[in-house]
Amino acid sequence: MTRRAAVIMAAGQGTRMKSPTPKVLHKVGGRAILDRVIDTVQASGCEQIVVVVGDHSPGVRALVETRLGPAAVAVQDPPLGTAHAVLAAREALAGFDGDVLVLNGDCPLLEPHDLEPLFKLRAEGAAMAMLAFEPADPLLYGRVLRGADGHVLRIVEAREATEQELSVKVCNAGMMVADRARMFGWLAQVGNDNAKGEYYLTDIVKIAVAEEALVKASIAPESAVMGADTALQLSQAEAIFQQRRRAHFLAQGVQMPAPDTVHFSWDTEIATAATIEPFVVFAPGVRVEAQAVIRAFSHLEGAHVKAGALVGPYARLRPGAEIGEEAHIGNFVEVKKVKVGPGAKANHLSYLGDGTVGARANLGAGTIFCNYDGFDKYDTHVGEGAFVGSNSALVAPVTIGAGAYTGSGSVITRDVAPDALALERSQQIEKPGWAARFRALKLARRGEK
Repeated sequence: MTRRAAVIMAAGQGTRMKSPTPKVLHKVGGRAILDRVIDTVQASGCEQIVVVVGDHSPGVRALVETRLGPAAVAVQDPPLGTAHAVLAAREALAGFDGDVLVLNGDCPLLEPHDLEPLFKLRAEGAAMAMLAFEPADPLLYGRVLRGADGHVLRIVEAREATEQELSVKVCNAGMMVADRARMFGWLAQVGNDNAKGEYYLTDIVKIAVAEEALVKASIAPESAVMGADTALQLSQAEAIFQQRRRAHFLAQGVQMPAPDTVHFSWDTEIATAATIEPFVVFAPGVRVEAQAVIRAFSHLEGAHVKAGALVGPYARLRPGAEIGEEAHIGNFVEVKKVKVGPGAKANHLSYLGDGTVGARANLGAGTIFCNYDGFDKYDTHVGEGAFVGSNSALVAPVTIGAGAYTGSGSVITRDVAPDALALERSQQIEKPGWAARFRALKLARRGEK
């Protein structure tokens, strides 16, 4: 198979997004758009990837260097158009022998199967293969003009097209594949004699055709190649992503009585026969095992829910939360960086931060792990079968031994031995008749006024 490389164009300023965050760093499914595009080209077999960035977006460069290393960065400065952007990657790919895929960095819904037809067309003899689509509203897109044999002749930008050319429904998706040497040879011939004075990537089509090179197009669904140039388009891409993920999990046997209300991340893992109730949000890093139930209005991030566990309603699992088999985390309970053992229960109104809860332990309503002193965080460990009374504050670092009890309303500052009872309360004092005397005094003073 012919070797594959990719050039991702991510140097645009994204002014239409009206955000200080660069366009390609906005997220769909909890993952940056550029990360998603890199994922796609890697899954498509591209062994070398170069991302073209602008000097105005150090955050984009940082992402690329973290993912792919400094050698994967090519800088376009100044920005003079899409052909100029791809040429910025020429030196990085100078030693590469194979096909080069050129694509935009702002296509959050692009999948490997959308790109595979391009490589197939190349294998079948096309000198250049390009991706096209038929948008519902083609107003601003470049039109793909083809001959009677279906081969591509040229691409005309909308602002420069005639009325007849604007009637063409097939539009350019901005993704092309050709042999590296020919690709950069054609790019070197592109001029800027156009309305914007820019070097258009699309001009390489007519240059290739003039050399009698065969150019073919594959038609992709609009959703696959849609960009995210505005906040509206970003929200539309998110909606399509969510629809896809819901359909995927339903097909896998996940039970969701109201799937349209459930929000997934790109890496959410849910096993068959788990149940997800309405209005649950999965931020990145969540895994839910079989027969677990996530009840309504819960929010999970960076958490692992094991088989048969019950979470919610109105629960919050933060990064590092691990909920054991058959454990219960109830309403208005927050868990952060705590491993909850099998069968343990914290059914209401508690904060568990940093530590462990042993198997079958019971944490009463209002239990607080006091894990932070304003500078450092400390662990709380509750042993197997322990019973923590309601409204207990466990001041870390502290350990409650296996089978131990703490009395309701206690502030526990020292370790509790296994099977012991720990109480920390002031003595209750009762003054007979005080309330009646108090009311009488108040009423008398009110009467005096």
